[in-house]
Amino acid sequence: MMKRFDTPYMADWFAISLRWVMLVGLIVSLGLGQQLDLSSAWTLGLLILWNLTMTALAGLNMRTTYHRRLNIAVDLILTGAFFWVQGGIRGPAFWAGLLPILTGSIYFEIVGAVIAALLFSALVVYTGFRLDGNLQLSAVIAGIMSALGILFGILGRRLMTHMRQNRALWVDVEEKKRAIQNERMRAIYELTSTLSSTLSYKRVLDSALDMSAAALNPNVETEKTTSDPLVGAVMLFNAGKLRIGSARRFTNADMRITFDGSEGVLKKALDEGEPVKFKDIGYDAELGRVVALRSCTSGYVFPLRSGFNVYGVLIFAHPEAEYFTTERTNLLDIIGRQAVIAIQNARLYQDLVEEKERLADVYEEARKKLARDLHDGPTQSVAAMAMRLNISRRMLAKNPSAADAELVKLEELAHRTTTEIRHMLFTLRPLILESQGLAAAIQSMADKMMETFSQRVVVEIDERASEQLEMGKQGVIFYIIEEAVNNARKHAAAEAITVRLRQVEPGIVLLEIADNGAGFDVKAITQNYDKRSSSSLGMVNLRERAELVNGLLNIDSKVGKGTNVQVYIPLTEDAADRLHNARRMKA
Repeated sequence: MMKRFDTPYMADWFAISLRWVMLVGLIVSLGLGQQLDLSSAWTLGLLILWNLTMTALAGLNMRTTYHRRLNIAVDLILTGAFFWVQGGIRGPAFWAGLLPILTGSIYFEIVGAVIAALLFSALVVYTGFRLDGNLQLSAVIAGIMSALGILFGILGRRLMTHMRQNRALWVDVEEKKRAIQNERMRAIYELTSTLSSTLSYKRVLDSALDMSAAALNPNVETEKTTSDPLVGAVMLFNAGKLRIGSARRFTNADMRITFDGSEGVLKKALDEGEPVKFKDIGYDAELGRVVALRSCTSGYVFPLRSGFNVYGVLIFAHPEAEYFTTERTNLLDIIGRQAVIAIQNARLYQDLVEEKERLADVYEEARKKLARDLHDGPTQSVAAMAMRLNISRRMLAKNPSAADAELVKLEELAHRTTTEIRHMLFTLRPLILESQGLAAAIQSMADKMMETFSQRVVVEIDERASEQLEMGKQGVIFYIIEEAVNNARKHAAAEAITVRLRQVEPGIVLLEIADNGAGFDVKAITQNYDKRSSSSLGMVNLRERAELVNGLLNIDSKVGKGTNVQVYIPLTEDAADRLHNARRMKA
């Protein structure tokens, strides 16, 4: 019956090693006595085969049932056979009995060595009586063997005691290492769980720092040790500057420092997108300003980056020069990557919240716009019709011929009001967009602008470009055009408005709404846009709708020179990356 163990037994390896030494000695003794032949060496071959078997089992960390007893028994039998075959006490290797004595001293210490010595001594006396007839010499050798059994038993006890102590120490060290590793894995698991369960920026940053400290310095002792002087901080980009989002051991003054990320270690980490280990923090162009870092001699910076998005950096520092070992930096890399994912999730959630609020504002503004349009258009017309009806009723009683002309005017007013209402319904939900596509919807809108407001709108649509647009994008683009055209009609007093849609490069479509009207100061309106003033609501709508199609809005206008509204619309994700990267390069 075999059993496999996780760790090797050092006692087995000691026994195997001593057995090999003894076998070499026996071979040398037989060689010197010129008795190294098959008649006397076959038992030696069995001993060699036996030790090879034990070596293979030890290499596999395997043991047999009653392994120690089996080793001593086999050693006694084979050694006794060897002793008998090679001539007993008269043979060149009469001292072969040391082999089972050494095995017994290793496996059973004094008891094993003494029992093995007594058994072999009995064999010596017996062979002396049967083979040599020299009982006196046999008794002397037996006595020596017994004394050696006691001596090697004592030495074996000391050796095994020392081995047990070393093994206990090794096991203790391994258990501590395993406990440290488990503690680190637990910290990483808690970090992952915490980061995946929260969408709060503050909690994400605090958790990243706390769990990093716990993973780097797990406390596996029963009593709390003094806190480690590890300094940590998360810096995030805000308005083009790196600002402290959360930190440990930073002073109040340190928390207020901002960084450009354009020099030293920060620049290297952000430019290369890879973690950086560094020394001599006090001499760094930017980090040298942080008081908490001046007592540190080593540091590690992990860039919080995903694709083209750079959120900031995770930075740690310590007074020990060799603190950031490969094991620790690997842990920080894992934590940094988890932090990036959590920050992305928190930012996406924040964007969703802002988008929800923005959509609520858009819907509210749409209701207000509809209310204004109804008040300025159909409501006024209906009120005028009611007043003209009252006038017509009085005129019918006093001057029927004049009443006929008034009724004609009333009919024209009713037709015009109907046209305005139909135009409003068209802009609210252009059914032609769903049935015939974007080009037909824009042309229909241009026709209605002429019919309703006598406003000339020239349409130049590349059919191939419009067909590449998704239906959802087509609806947004239609409302961008409708907003820009109405702005030009109401505020620019333009004679003609031109709408163009064409493909300017692979994957990118350009929408232009140009007019020859009064124009305006774009810079002044942009400042009002930040304050959401009434004069900038048109630009607000254009920018927000351009963002819905992941597009870029550009408005070129000068007072007295007309206005040109351009929206670059990407058709694919690759085109969107190229478009926005080109914008960042220009900025």
